[in-house]
Amino acid sequence: MQSIEQNNKELVKEFIEVFWNQNKLDSTTNYLSLDYKDYSYGSTEGLKQFANVIFTGFPDSHYTIEEIVSQGETVITRLEFTGTNSGFFRGNAPTGNSVNVSLFREFKVENGKILSHRGLFDTPTLMSQLGPK
Repeated sequence: MQSIEQNNKELVKEFIEVFWNQNKLDSTTNYLSLDYKDYSYGSTEGLKQFANVIFTGFPDSHYTIEEIVSQGETVITRLEFTGTNSGFFRGNAPTGNSVNVSLFREFKVENGKILSHRGLFDTPTLMSQLGPK
């Protein structure tokens, strides 16, 4: 039998794989609670809108979990985001540049669903890898 922490880590790993790596935006109903609060993107719809921005600009985007820690209802991940800017990104034409950026995410999990999310994405590094404007 797995501990609560192990179950929570598995839920977050699966969410990252399905939502972010497989681009299945409708999967949120499987992973996010009805009371979900997103402190980075405002809401479930804000999360989906941000994901669309990423998927448009970086169609080959991939998130790799480099570290994941769970304590009680909290799961913290350090991820590596990679992709090639082959689509429009925030109004800018594709550069063709590859990017490699670190990000951190904190999830709160309750009753087998993600209750909230906070994230920190290294935007300055991303923009510098895209090149000068």
